[in-house]
Amino acid sequence: MATERHAEVTWHGDLLNGSGTIAQVPSGAFGPLDVSWPARAEEPNGKTSPEELIAAAWASCFAMALSNGLAKGGNPPERLETSATVTFQPGQGITKGVLTVSGTVPGMDAAAFKDAADDAKKNCPVSQALAGIPDVTLEATLAG
Repeated sequence: MATERHAEVTWHGDLLNGSGTIAQVPSGAFGPLDVSWPARAEEPNGKTSPEELIAAAWASCFAMALSNGLAKGGNPPERLETSATVTFQPGQGITKGVLTVSGTVPGMDAAAFKDAADDAKKNCPVSQALAGIPDVTLEATLAG
């Protein structure tokens, strides 16, 4: 079953001096969120950016894909702590992405966990959507 998600943004002014607002999304998960070029390219100053939202989407999608892969392989995780960092370079776009995951997975060794994480990175839909990022790395470690 396909799902659609929707968001709306209102922008005022030019790129460098203007600003915008991401309206509350239909799910109510967030919004309104202020956006601006300085927040995107220089310092956040309490505002978000498209890249921050992409990082949040990527980390959550990756965690879901890894959880699913581990469970299907007979090793459901107790806990996955995942982060994603997206580097935005003005004039070039998104130039780097880093996924980091630490997992508590009973009965699994570090090599198998890394393999599962690599598979999740390759197959999560957000990773696939971000396939054009020139430099993507994954750090996967088993906790305790």
